[in-house]
Amino acid sequence: MPTDSPAPSAAVVVIGNELLTGKVQEANLLVLARELRRLGVRLRRVVMIEDVLPIIAEEVRALAASHDWVFTSGGIGPTHDDVTLEGVARAFDVPVRRDALLEALLRGFYADRLTEGHLRMADVPVGAELVTESEGAPDVVEIAGRRTPWPTILVRNVFVLPGIPQVFQMKIPAIRARLHRLGARPFVTRSVLTNMDEGNLKPLLDAVVARFEDVDIGSYPAWIGAPYRTKLTFDGREPARVEAARDAFVATLPDGEPLAVE
Repeated sequence: MPTDSPAPSAAVVVIGNELLTGKVQEANLLVLARELRRLGVRLRRVVMIEDVLPIIAEEVRALAASHDWVFTSGGIGPTHDDVTLEGVARAFDVPVRRDALLEALLRGFYADRLTEGHLRMADVPVGAELVTESEGAPDVVEIAGRRTPWPTILVRNVFVLPGIPQVFQMKIPAIRARLHRLGARPFVTRSVLTNMDEGNLKPLLDAVVARFEDVDIGSYPAWIGAPYRTKLTFDGREPARVEAARDAFVATLPDGEPLAVE
């Protein structure tokens, strides 16, 4: 079996009472998970928690110590329940201070409409890095219909990201630019569609899993209306190994199968 350096690991902390109560549907995880795969980073853990300061600190502290990267989503606005940045600061035992650049950006954007509540969004953990997309040009986000430069906040190995999906997606280029420097190889996926059910597929899959321990193999049954019964996926960072595992599985299928190979 080929040797390969482990993929960098990541965890996500999704923060918001509105998510846990069903008032708002979470939409950021899928976007981030797909991007991390393209960057060669393995997402290993996701937690969803309330806007509670000690819980945020506890989760971030533990995950930052056990993963290469952590991403938080939500809780960085100006209201009483936006305590994520303070929670991240507490996780690393550092104070929160007002950042001059962020304050200037807020003052320039809101002008005479600026309030102390707005300025809370300039309070970041001491030692935070303001990540820009490229060559010193800050990310551009849209606030209230206006586009304004806004860096992405990175505290050690923790990216602190907004919860609003449209703004969250605007931060992806900054994440991509920073993590791309690591040079990790992206994950590749190959798939097979069959009309067989999982019970019949199990012994065939078990044989391939035993031969290709370096390839992640998944089985996903479909339901009424799908043009197939089971989709098999083969994932890894070495395309030749992924395709070899897929082809080894296909070779064990009976006549008339598979329906499709991708």
